[in-house]
Amino acid sequence: MVEKEKIELEFSVNSSPGVLFFRLSDPSGLQEWFADKVTLNNNIFTFTWSDSTEQAQIIDQKEAVFIKLKWLGIENKNCYLEFKIQIQELTEETALIITDFAEPNDKQSTIEIWEKQVSELRNVLGVG
Repeated sequence: MVEKEKIELEFSVNSSPGVLFFRLSDPSGLQEWFADKVTLNNNIFTFTWSDSTEQAQIIDQKEAVFIKLKWLGIENKNCYLEFKIQIQELTEETALIITDFAEPNDKQSTIEIWEKQVSELRNVLGVG
């Protein structure tokens, strides 16, 4: 098994933390930009795209600050997906920090996918 590498990406998102957190933690908010269909049952999200379905369990969260998910069915217990909201001290802009993991040969495509997804999120928020 190839060890996955941690990827941490930071994006400026001109949105209030509360509005942004809704889009990161609520099934209807996630469905607007992340997956075609999203459901939540007993702290487990089911994400459906046109060609696949994945599940992730909420392992930790703090309202308007972060949500951390563990993909079910992935053997590496150290891999997770985290959306973190941070207010930049000097500019007071809202930043979205995404932590994900990818195999070394998939790292660049994973980054490109996140850039595309965050662009869609910005459009949904009206800040694109």
